[in-house]
Amino acid sequence: MNRRTFLTNAGFAALGYSLSPMVYRTFARSANSPAKTKPNFVIIFTDDQGYGDLGCYGSKTIRSPRLDRLAREGTRFTDFYAQPVCGPSRSALLTGRYPVRSQGWSMPESEITLAELLKTVGYTTGCIGKWDVSNRRDIKGRIPNDQGFDDYFGTLGANDNGTVTLYDNRQPLGVDRDMASLTQRYTDKGIEFLKANKDKPFLLYLAHTMAHSIVDATAKFKGKSKGGLYSDVIEELDYHTGRLLDAIDELGLRNNTLVIFTTDNGPWNNMQERLRERHRGAIAWGSSGPLREGKGSTWEGGVRVPCIARWPRHVPSGRVSKAIFSTIDFLPTLAGLAGYEVPTDRVIDGVDQTALLLGKSESGARDHIYYLCRNELHGVRKGKWKLLLPNRKNYYGYVKDRGSEGMELYNLEADIGEKHNVVKQHPEIVSELLGRIKAFQWPEKLPDTTIVPRKKRS
Repeated sequence: MNRRTFLTNAGFAALGYSLSPMVYRTFARSANSPAKTKPNFVIIFTDDQGYGDLGCYGSKTIRSPRLDRLAREGTRFTDFYAQPVCGPSRSALLTGRYPVRSQGWSMPESEITLAELLKTVGYTTGCIGKWDVSNRRDIKGRIPNDQGFDDYFGTLGANDNGTVTLYDNRQPLGVDRDMASLTQRYTDKGIEFLKANKDKPFLLYLAHTMAHSIVDATAKFKGKSKGGLYSDVIEELDYHTGRLLDAIDELGLRNNTLVIFTTDNGPWNNMQERLRERHRGAIAWGSSGPLREGKGSTWEGGVRVPCIARWPRHVPSGRVSKAIFSTIDFLPTLAGLAGYEVPTDRVIDGVDQTALLLGKSESGARDHIYYLCRNELHGVRKGKWKLLLPNRKNYYGYVKDRGSEGMELYNLEADIGEKHNVVKQHPEIVSELLGRIKAFQWPEKLPDTTIVPRKKRS
């Protein structure tokens, strides 16, 4: 079954319809009419924000009153996982598949996104901000408007050189050098989307460029935090997230909207010298808090990130969950809430975490998660135990801490900073986790892991 056939059939199967003309007209009316019983979804996805970069996650230098309040109003997850770097993390979130399948920066047209699936059950979809899964280029079939999003405003790549090329849907707007106001501009567009679509079910995927690479803040926030430029940037993100949340309330959408706030990977705290140089001596990186290492690594500091979920009367408030949860779980979880059909013609690595999200389960549906980096399986976590394989070779160049060349086992409940390798003390745990690693389903072909693949010689 090809991608288009699945998406067509899924839309009708979800409603129990065949393809008769009368039923087609019925489906069209249903998809275009308000559906108050279906929740709206707002996913706020920041960039390179560390585990320790919010007040509710222990920061002493960053004031984040709006996100701290969001955590009190919903559930804060302490053991939530993304992927080591940005493009792979985004393809994983959008498809529910590890990057070895969804192909990271090179995500092909054949991948099915959660936006496409939501459209089969009548949702309007908007993407704002950093896309980063079309090799940072405008490639037909692979940009947001071709991957399920009705509306798009943002950049197809990153701001590594202090510039972005912005797009309004398919229209390029030119090169933009104003990094300081990006957070505000993205939020303004997000609020416009909410206002335009308040009477129908919607997905808003707001993927901020901050706090990646060349960070900056507006005059209202610059120099105002206790932690330097990076902390200024996060405090501005907090403020504008508050504006978006206020808009949700003012439009009467609060009780029917699931808001999820998270980030793509750990902080770039392992490239401090280069970042300091590029920011004229300013602090331009975040904190992993108690976790080891940062962005690009498969230590907890590279992949364990903040995550907060709020949906009044559904997601328990004031709750802190230690269950293993991940961005790859979003696609099957939203299926459970919105009613679309999860693809069956491919491996979906995510699991339906509806019961965890709604407080009906403390442990959730996931008991393990794999750690992958550049097509190499580094290890697995099951429960409190994390096993890292020996002779790991594939890293991103800026990762300094590469551990030992031997096998490593950590009890993450007792040793969140991964300081004490207890592999020799627990051979039975090692054996169990090695079995889990052997069970990993590899794709037939591994993807290109470069950001912009080199053109093949003719």
